[in-house]
Amino acid sequence: MITLTGKKISEGIAIGKLTFYKRDIKEIKRIYVKDVEKEIQRYKKAREKAIAELELVYDLSVREVGEANAAIFEMQKELLEDQEYTDHIIKRILEEKLNAEYIVQTSVEQLIRISSHQQNNPIQGKEEDVRDVAIRVIRILSRSWKDRMLTDEPFVMAARDIYPSEALQFDKAKVLGFVTMYGTINSHTAVLARTKGIPAVIGLGESLKEEYDGKTIIIDGYEGKIYIEPDYATLTKMRERKDANLRHVRNLERLKGKENITQSGQRIDICANVGTREDIENVLRSDAGGIGLFRSEFLYMEMGSKLPSEEQLFQVYKLAAESMGANRVVVRIADFGGDKMVESVDLGEQANPAIGLRGIRIMMEKEELFLPQFRAILRASALGNVSIMFPMITSMEEVAAAKALLEKAKKQLKDEKTAYNENIEIGVMIETPAAVMISGELAREVDFFSIGTNDLLQLTLGMDRENPKLDKYYNPYHPALMKMIRIVANNVHLEGKRISICGDLAADLSMTEFFVQIGIDELSVAPHQVLGLRKKIREIQ
Repeated sequence: MITLTGKKISEGIAIGKLTFYKRDIKEIKRIYVKDVEKEIQRYKKAREKAIAELELVYDLSVREVGEANAAIFEMQKELLEDQEYTDHIIKRILEEKLNAEYIVQTSVEQLIRISSHQQNNPIQGKEEDVRDVAIRVIRILSRSWKDRMLTDEPFVMAARDIYPSEALQFDKAKVLGFVTMYGTINSHTAVLARTKGIPAVIGLGESLKEEYDGKTIIIDGYEGKIYIEPDYATLTKMRERKDANLRHVRNLERLKGKENITQSGQRIDICANVGTREDIENVLRSDAGGIGLFRSEFLYMEMGSKLPSEEQLFQVYKLAAESMGANRVVVRIADFGGDKMVESVDLGEQANPAIGLRGIRIMMEKEELFLPQFRAILRASALGNVSIMFPMITSMEEVAAAKALLEKAKKQLKDEKTAYNENIEIGVMIETPAAVMISGELAREVDFFSIGTNDLLQLTLGMDRENPKLDKYYNPYHPALMKMIRIVANNVHLEGKRISICGDLAADLSMTEFFVQIGIDELSVAPHQVLGLRKKIREIQ
């Protein structure tokens, strides 16, 4: 048995077979193969799997975004089924005696180059979609997690690091947990792992080796340890701990339908944070009092190199609004930037993306990008208790610009005779020291505040939460942050407005009593954390 220690980012126990994730097709090496026929068969099986996957993806997409938007997957399937293309790949493997991954990658680039010199070639303008076909086949050949997500048994994933856009796609029924060589405990990948309730340990360094691929692994998300090929005693102990946790979760289920009220009668709302359509169902299961933070940027990440349309955004917001009924749904406009990079939005190179062009600043420069989103949120506001929230605010001018764009969207919808809530509530994220210092003025301009403690802390302490060397200096209980939260709460309550906390601290049970004492109106946490937080609140004297 091999024991490795890293940083815990999401609690829980996961037991399964380890699969290493290989991200980039650019990493593919040119390898000569001895058994050419075996390599051809390997390619044929990968091709068949890719076609089956695309059929599933197409059917799902038709149901979710309509036949027109799903057509791209039909085109991708047709390319794989094209006999001439298939014969070309097989002929090259046979003649060049090279590995299928390399042949697939170079063949698709050759196909794109040829099409660029031909008039009316059907591939022109669809180059990225064609590359996506190759990537799918290559990932199947290299046994990467995206193949296994659709076709194989549940597994534990390992990688050098994991981007938020990748963590977003994790299906909890398939990805039992994940471990990485690198990464930080405060990244958005960590946030997503906690949101989805997936056990994870990161920062294992080079001791996490690819040779462990296929071996049995235990993730102990409580202690920040992993066990490779565990012995019987360790396996038994961890299974018992996992069962105990399941019993604890079942006991918490008894709190469904109960109030979030202290023994002295003080009430505080508990809502849930979401980022995708799938998360909405988890909110309903959790018995949360609504959606306190809808992270819209993840809807863009899901689309890869394509921007989501207004209609696609509206359909997700509509589902949230209708699912929550009278309960609030707070939709934050897309907060791109930092570690939340979106393929479809080019922000250029930035030396310090965490403090660069992101959040509201992008909206001020790219209004045409955000107007469809504003319209989608407004349209959903006619169907439920929907609010809109602006991220990374540092000035009154930014709030004015966001409000102006909202009014523009309202006017368009009014002219089109499309229904929306004229009095939709407006909120701002308090994530910068600047926002804290002008919180009194901000409170007079908006209807509610939400404190994003993760960003507020990194900007207050002047440290990038993506830098693993700074983890030991990252203090979520720093007295400066506590004072800031008090200041903001006082200022917003002086104006008779509401305040919530939606960062990681909202779920920190050691902080709950403090939040109740200073009059925080709402805590918004990952869906699976709702009932544990309710239990804590009901125990407070």
